[in-house]
Amino acid sequence: MKFTYVARKVNLRDNFKERCEKKLAKLSKIFSDEAEAAVVVTVEKNRQTVEITIRDNGMVYRAESTMPEMNDALDKVVDLLSRQLRRHKTRLEKRIKASSLDDLFVESVSEDQEELMEEELSVVRKKQIAVKPISVEEAILQMEMIGHKFFMFTNSETGDINVVYTRNDGAYGLLEPASDN
Repeated sequence: MKFTYVARKVNLRDNFKERCEKKLAKLSKIFSDEAEAAVVVTVEKNRQTVEITIRDNGMVYRAESTMPEMNDALDKVVDLLSRQLRRHKTRLEKRIKASSLDDLFVESVSEDQEELMEEELSVVRKKQIAVKPISVEEAILQMEMIGHKFFMFTNSETGDINVVYTRNDGAYGLLEPASDN
């Protein structure tokens, strides 16, 4: 696994990096050698946030935690990632057997985040995503893996752009384009 560290308002010590790599080594048997782990550490007053995003074969796994101590936040994030992987292990195995990982969604973040200002509305972040045809179940799985409340994808059954989202009651919703009749 390849590691990238980003430190915001803090200088990361080597022992933290070693601890992080040691903790994630426990999960390395799940990932390929080409897996990339991005560790972002942010310190604000008495809050320290650790965010880990692992990209492997088109899949994105993400967890974040904020604690008073950086090492406690790291422990919590690794725990969240391992629980997330355990929870989705069966679904992941089915999907890996059913289709090639190359057909899965790959997200790419625009490097230069443009800020577009209009009168009262402004876009503070712009993302470009490659949408590949996947099923609704796969889209829900991907949404849960990255920890977002919604996920845009091309529906493999209809060929249309759809959005799955988490409802307030914990269930899932699906937005489909309406046909103009």
